[in-house]
Amino acid sequence: MIRRLMKSVREYKRPTVLTLIFIVGEAVIETFIPFITANLVNRIKTGADMSYILETGGVLALMACASLACGGLAGFTCAKASAGFAKNLRGDIFRRVQTYTFENIDKFSSSSLVTRMTTDVANAQMSYMMVIRTAIRSPLMLIFSLIMSFRINARIATVFLCAVPVLGLG
Repeated sequence: MIRRLMKSVREYKRPTVLTLIFIVGEAVIETFIPFITANLVNRIKTGADMSYILETGGVLALMACASLACGGLAGFTCAKASAGFAKNLRGDIFRRVQTYTFENIDKFSSSSLVTRMTTDVANAQMSYMMVIRTAIRSPLMLIFSLIMSFRINARIATVFLCAVPVLGLG
C-alpha cells in the first residue's frame, strides 16, 4: 500500500528531500547548542574574560537563528511536498474512478467517493507530513542527543542510554 501511495509523490520528491536535509540540520544544531553552553559554563567557572563570553553568546545566537531557519524551511518544504502529494493522490483517485464500469459505480455511492477524495486524502496528506517531519526528526534527535551526552560525560550518559529502552517500551 505504501509503495502505491508513494507513486503519487512524483514531482514533489525534491521538496521531500529538502525537508529531510533541513530537519537533519535543525537536529544537529539543536544538539550542539547545549554542548556549547556547557563549555561556556565551564569556562566561566575557571574565569573566562568578557570577550570570550560575548563571542560564544554570538555563536549561540547564530546557531539558534540557523536552527530556526532550518525549522522554518523544513515546514515550508514539508507543506509543499505534502500538498503536492495530496494533489497527485486526488488526481490518481479521480482517474481511477473514471475507469470504473457503470456496474462498479452503482456499488459505490457518490457521497462515498467524495469522502474518499476529500477526507481520506486529507488524512493521507497529514500522515505524509508527519512522517517526513516527526518520524525522521525524533530518531535523529535521539541519536544526536546520545552522541552529545557521551561527549559531555560518558558515565552519566550510560544512565540515559539505559533509560531510553525503558521509556521506549513504556
